[in-house]
Amino acid sequence: MSQLPLQHRVGNARRSFFERGAAPVGIVPDTILQSWQRCRRGGLSVDAQPEVEPLPDARLRELRQRQETLWRLARPELDGLAADIAATGSIVLLTDEAGWILDAEGNPGFLDKAGRVALMPGVRWDETTVGTNAIGTAIVEGRSVEVRGGEHYFAPHGILTCSATPIFDPYGQRVGVLDISGDARQQHLHARVLARQAVAHIEHRYFEAGLGDCEVVRLHHDAGLLGTAREGVLGFRNGRLVAANRAGLALFGLDHGDLGRAAYEALFDGPLSRLHDDGALIDRQGRALYGQLGAAGGGAVRSAVRPPAVAPARGPTLVRADATPLFDAAQQQVLERACRVLDAQLPVLLQGETGTGKEVFARELHRRSARGDKPFVAVNCAALPEGLIEAELFGYEEGAFTGARKSGNTGLLRQAQGGVLFLDEIGDMPLALQPRLLRVLQERTLSPLGGGRPVQLDFALICATHRDLDQAMAAGEFRSDLYYRIADHGVRLPALREHADRAALVRGLWDRLGQGRQLDAAALAALAGYGWPGNVRQLCSCLRTLVALSEPGEVIRPGMLPAYLQAPPAAAMPSTAAGLEAMEEAAMRSALRASNGNVAQAARALGISRSTLYRRVGATARRH
Repeated sequence: MSQLPLQHRVGNARRSFFERGAAPVGIVPDTILQSWQRCRRGGLSVDAQPEVEPLPDARLRELRQRQETLWRLARPELDGLAADIAATGSIVLLTDEAGWILDAEGNPGFLDKAGRVALMPGVRWDETTVGTNAIGTAIVEGRSVEVRGGEHYFAPHGILTCSATPIFDPYGQRVGVLDISGDARQQHLHARVLARQAVAHIEHRYFEAGLGDCEVVRLHHDAGLLGTAREGVLGFRNGRLVAANRAGLALFGLDHGDLGRAAYEALFDGPLSRLHDDGALIDRQGRALYGQLGAAGGGAVRSAVRPPAVAPARGPTLVRADATPLFDAAQQQVLERACRVLDAQLPVLLQGETGTGKEVFARELHRRSARGDKPFVAVNCAALPEGLIEAELFGYEEGAFTGARKSGNTGLLRQAQGGVLFLDEIGDMPLALQPRLLRVLQERTLSPLGGGRPVQLDFALICATHRDLDQAMAAGEFRSDLYYRIADHGVRLPALREHADRAALVRGLWDRLGQGRQLDAAALAALAGYGWPGNVRQLCSCLRTLVALSEPGEVIRPGMLPAYLQAPPAAAMPSTAAGLEAMEEAAMRSALRASNGNVAQAARALGISRSTLYRRVGATARRH
């Protein structure tokens, strides 16, 4: 995206879109551009004034009464955020599922300013009424959205910068939106993260009273995080996943649309009763998840966490040696060599394309290591916003910055104490932050933001990236001294298209995911012959979808495969790099067409992240 200041960049985009009718791709985020297009198709005139009128007081009271549960569960977060963000001239808003604002609190001066553009209780802020805005666009997108200044559809709303996150109940139904809004002339680096954290706490509270006739399971890779808003919470009814919070869905790469469809057997290897025996469950990727079983109609815990007395790597009841078919004989040797390096207190660097299983490899490496019974803390350096990545990694003291938690934060590095720290997508770490990480790795001490006594650190380090770090160093985007500090032992994870026996890999994965269904020979050949630009992640996503769309005992035939697999095998397996690029581009564009341009749906179908899809399609557009 252009490096021009935001105001100039958005001004250029608005002139391009509203005056010349062009699509300013790459100048504003795709989410904003798509929203502008929806608003124009919906008949909104950018030169008109939004026709909004607050509800009468009696109607607003009725609306709030209907949303009593949401308001009660959100109230602690509203109070805490309002106090923390008031100093930044910001406000926090709570809406219902349709965008009606129920409550607004925070800086009194900005509450008045927001009221001048009808950002106030009793007004509906959906896209069809007030155009592109964080609340309404988050409702359409079903995810967190930030809209800054002139990115709003209507010019008067350009005084606002807003970050909104939808709130879902345990069954995946949207029940509201939490929004943090402030003056567009100021930077609001932390607003989006603060909104997400607040929503995670609200959604977690929905499980406090139990879920009727559901078996509620609480899980996390780190037993110490059970009972916090970061634990995954899953609700099963008759062996099917019908309820979950976001953390629970993220454990398995699912989204709210998978509720009611995913079966217990597709997620876990072994019965639920294993929680009573081991204090852990093994998922279908061979990962151990510590957990506890909640009572089916209340918040009482029937089975508390009991981590094994010995390291999980040595506990024969936890994980079989061949816990996942991804580790063939050659990869077993690679794992053993990497484990010896890690146990010698030397860092391991994993490199491979998106979807090749870098985190799966890292978790298995941790499981086999001498630190297997200690924490495994995974940090996605590309997912943390640049404004907060330092605070999240290194921790901070009370009052270190506006919006900081009153009790401070230990930071992710200290959470890995005694165990393994996994820095995923290390190649995307901001250049300005790399020297501090290098210093921490050299000295094995850190000082939290805002002061505080230095803390001695003890963790083993695994890093991973999809980037070519040699090229990144040559381009000045990655420090060579940091590279040599993290790359004592390098492991390259091959792309799926390079696998020596793809058919055997497909059969092994299908044995785990297929729930007794059969693949006929032609379907197996099509699956094995495809290039899989999203690698193992995309393949697993495809297999799970085939299970979800078929009946028990059914034979999977070629006609049931996704459209991108219907091409003849010869066309699907080009022999040159250029041919492979063309195949990947065709698969991505086919998925985008099939989803009517919905990038999130296309990325899920391909088994890759939205950011990867944006990056690859954007690179293709620049080449042409």
